[in-house]
Amino acid sequence: MFDIGFGELLIIAIVALVVLGPERLPKAARFAGLWVRRARAQWHSVRDELERELAADELKRSLHDTEEAMRETERRIRDTAAQTAREFEDVRQSVQDTGTSAKAASAPEPPIEQMETSLASSRDPDALSHAQAADESADEAETPPRPDDAHEPRNV
Repeated sequence: MFDIGFGELLIIAIVALVVLGPERLPKAARFAGLWVRRARAQWHSVRDELERELAADELKRSLHDTEEAMRETERRIRDTAAQTAREFEDVRQSVQDTGTSAKAASAPEPPIEQMETSLASSRDPDALSHAQAADESADEAETPPRPDDAHEPRNV
């Protein structure tokens, strides 16, 4: 603040001694010290109050920035969740469409033997029983034996 050196303080002390005299100089020094302490205390209280206000403002700014970041993160999460839900619905719809078309494509046409059987049954009831017996014997011949049937049962 003030640029007062030791030499200048010595000159002020000598002038004060000459002007005030040796009896009133100690009282004046105490009075001057009191005012200097009050001025410093006032300066420190103003400085501390400014620092507190600045810290409070900084804290408010930081809190506001954090709230904004949280809102932005929440918005991004909601957007991502909505996009994921749309993609999930698209995939589900695609799977359902594929399943429906696969069922339609995999629905077998009746074999020729069944058509012949149905034609024969409409003409002759005995032909139906002969055709069914032939179908059953053909099914048994085509079905390979299961592995458990081919071997003897094990004792456990």
